Amino acid sequence: MLCASLFVVKKIVDNDTKWTYRSNTMDASFAAQPGTPDPATPDAPLTQSLAEQIAARLSGRIVSGSYAPGQRILEQAVAAEFEVSRGPVREALRLLEKEGLVIILARRGAQVTNPTIEEVNEIFDIRAMLNGLRDRMIAESPAREAVIAQIEPALAQLQLAAERPGPGDDYVEVVIQLNRMLTRAAGNRRLQAILGSLAVQTVRYTRLGLSTPERRRQSVQHWQQLLQAIREGDGDAAERIARRRVLDSRDAAVELLRLQQQVPSAA
Repeated sequence: MLCASLFVVKKIVDNDTKWTYRSNTMDASFAAQPGTPDPATPDAPLTQSLAEQIAARLSGRIVSGSYAPGQRILEQAVAAEFEVSRGPVREALRLLEKEGLVIILARRGAQVTNPTIEEVNEIFDIRAMLNGLRDRMIAESPAREAVIAQIEPALAQLQLAAERPGPGDDYVEVVIQLNRMLTRAAGNRRLQAILGSLAVQTVRYTRLGLSTPERRRQSVQHWQQLLQAIREGDGDAAERIARRRVLDSRDAAVELLRLQQQVPSAA
């Protein structure tokens, strides 16, 4: 497990130059909620290449579930939709493969990856450690009051979203926004790059881990405890709470995946 985790870290660091793509990919995924407009609207920043813009749109569809696990993404269909040649589409799919969202198979093209328990354990274990480091840095920062003022309104939204029925898509969106705020507030660009990549890879699993009202209520408590730790400047508590929050999502996602694997597919 340790070797596999180190491999994942190396993969993320190797992809550090794609931080701009990953950041904008997450922006696209926020809009990719069921019932909202397709994220393929032409609103990507001009700093992105054509391939990165296409990758951001496709990524949003994958993490929202518009593209189901195992579904093929046809180069020709995507090229026709965006009115581009197949070259930038092919490059976009390679970017998504690096993020673990698709796998490119010989003579079959790109296919959306299936969530696996092993992947959930690997990625969430790493994310727990890095989120703990991030939140400790914020709690021990002299500038933490500015961070508190920024995240308090989002936490109020989070509490309201936790009580709403349904799968919790609006709750997950606020959680993603909170994590982005904290990652930016940490002020460590390399940490931002690594957490940005992990965020792209874990959105699907985060939705699983927060799909029940019980889990969302538990999550709200963790976020409230984190705010208190930051307010008190308690780095130890902030790190411990951050890790527990991520690991609880991991455990819930793994449990649901195990249940799904036990259900026989329809003939």
